Amino acid sequence: MLRVLMFLVPLALSVYAFIDCISTKDDDVRHMPKPLWAILVLLFPLVGSLSWIIAGKKRSPAAEGWSGVRAARTQRWVAPDDNPEFLKSLDDDKKDEDRDDRRRDEP
Repeated sequence: MLRVLMFLVPLALSVYAFIDCISTKDDDVRHMPKPLWAILVLLFPLVGSLSWIIAGKKRSPAAEGWSGVRAARTQRWVAPDDNPEFLKSLDDDKKDEDRDDRRRDEP
């Protein structure tokens, strides 16, 4: 059983890394061109896969750990009930509905 796992885990890792590499947008690839990363993953399955996962792709701010904290503070998601633009749009919708109701009531 252990022999099978020693073969399947690196194989699964290299398949995952290769598919992730070829499906990543060119803008999100770091340090080397994407074809070079794909060749590295294919020629050196374990080292290339780990290198791709660690350094090859730009990750989301949440996955970047502490380095993403600054980005999360500058571009954070705001709940609709706390978003002034959303609340203003609700007020505008309410005014439009009131205006339509007044027009319907007039003879």
